[in-house]
Amino acid sequence: MLESLLINILFLIFPIVLFVIFFSDYNKKSHLFLIYISICISMVLCMIYPIKLEVGFIVDLRYVPFIIAALYGGYKGVFPLYVLLNIYRLIIGGEGLIQSFIWSTSFLIVLPMLSTKFLSYNKFNRIIFGTVISLMNVIVYLIALRSYFEVLNKEYWTVAFYYLSTSGLTMAITLTMIEKINSNIKKRELYFHTEKLHVMSELSASVSHEIRNPLTVTKGFLQLLSVSKTITQKDQVYIDYSLKELVRAETILNDYLAFAKPQSIHMVYADLKEDMEYVKNILTPFARFNNVDITYQFSNSLKRKYDQNQMKQCLINLLKNAIESMKEEGGILSIHVFEQGQNMVIRVEDEGIGMTKQEILQLGKPFYSTKTEGTGLGMMMVYGTISKLKGEVEVQSKKSKGTIFTITIPT
Repeated sequence: MLESLLINILFLIFPIVLFVIFFSDYNKKSHLFLIYISICISMVLCMIYPIKLEVGFIVDLRYVPFIIAALYGGYKGVFPLYVLLNIYRLIIGGEGLIQSFIWSTSFLIVLPMLSTKFLSYNKFNRIIFGTVISLMNVIVYLIALRSYFEVLNKEYWTVAFYYLSTSGLTMAITLTMIEKINSNIKKRELYFHTEKLHVMSELSASVSHEIRNPLTVTKGFLQLLSVSKTITQKDQVYIDYSLKELVRAETILNDYLAFAKPQSIHMVYADLKEDMEYVKNILTPFARFNNVDITYQFSNSLKRKYDQNQMKQCLINLLKNAIESMKEEGGILSIHVFEQGQNMVIRVEDEGIGMTKQEILQLGKPFYSTKTEGTGLGMMMVYGTISKLKGEVEVQSKKSKGTIFTITIPT
């Protein structure tokens, strides 16, 4: 039995190993398709090579990949497995065909409904949740199996023990590997992103100061020319355009300078309350002008050290973007600052135009912006500031539904 169990575990981790080796870029549709094919193969192999118990019963782990696909992929993820499972079960034939169809259909209907809730949990709770679902599946099977036993003898309890332990163990192992891989991918992306921000910080600090000096001189001479009485109307138009472009260039340079290292004279040890209220107050007129109502809630007692100027600019960029996303139809901007364990959490939710998954993945990259007139440096500054604090930025968004930014800062 141990040999069969190890073989089944090998079948179940086959798609995971395949993913790690070949398909780490899991956003490509072709890669997702190949991963689903490997999961289907894994499920069929579990049915072809079941675990034969010493007492004479045969059990398999077909529902382990089935449950995983339903919880992580929803209806789209599990439907191919549902079709394949029932086709192969029909080919096998024998007793229990109708029961198998009814049970798999019940799983198809119910499990994907739990997908959103499952994905909202942290990784530990996801492992527990998936394992419990797997055990519940076995328990229902064992309840149905009671009809084959006149008395619940030692043989029945032996089947129950082996099937429960095998199913629970394999599900826990598989989910742990999946969550570890997801965690490693996120850490790798965060590392690369942090390195880019570090390079950006060094370049911006060294270059921007040098460029501002000639810009200031040029702007001064143009301002003198603009008030001269000897220039023509046509020249005045050219000078006005030049001054506007210089102002825009200074704005971009100021955004670059925001990536400089934190300065000791601006460092504070605080709970974000003063800075959050300051930013909310200065943006309230802008919000009203765009028909946006701001709701604010603060329930944090934790403190940490940070650059106050950078934090204020970070919050201004974040809230200003949220307001601008609702400028067409207005809406409500919800701001909630609270503590979660030893972390300070800033949650900003808007009812704006929202973003696609691809747009979310591009956030924080240089010169990427969802606004036609944007430079993308504002959001890069947000990610850079939070990265320096060893924090994380999580984004949830749907087109035409709005966006939720959740910033977690460890203390």
